[in-house]
Amino acid sequence: MTYRIAVGCDDAGLDYKEQLARDLRADPRVSEVLDLGVHRGAEDEHRPYPEIGLAAGEAIRAGTVDRAVLVCGTGIGMALSANKVPGVRAATAHDSFSAERSVLSNNCQVLALGQRVVGLELARRLVREWLGYVFDDRSPSAAKVQLLNDYERC
Repeated sequence: MTYRIAVGCDDAGLDYKEQLARDLRADPRVSEVLDLGVHRGAEDEHRPYPEIGLAAGEAIRAGTVDRAVLVCGTGIGMALSANKVPGVRAATAHDSFSAERSVLSNNCQVLALGQRVVGLELARRLVREWLGYVFDDRSPSAAKVQLLNDYERC
């Protein structure tokens, strides 16, 4: 399986986003990387994180991408923003176990990272690991994720 991945950041996550996008483009599990911004030296360099997080969530909802990796200062703002889009589940992770459980327990399509919270090499590792996890819809967690899906349809 290969993924179409969106990447995005605000100005507090630009350095990491650029490196993570390069890593993703070189990863054989990734068929496409859609860079939603911000971009160094461009007009959009100082766009607020909600615009990026919402755009990533909408790209997932529309089926343009399968997953997204978002970076801001802490990862929290990006996760909050992406989670506003119905059907999208985003998690902030700063360790391997959280990145793993975001997919295996919660079927998250968005990994949010904090450039001011984790080192670059850890962020790169978390993205590599996160890409390797696939949600099992027969797992005990499936019923819990379904409760969230059902609530969103109300």
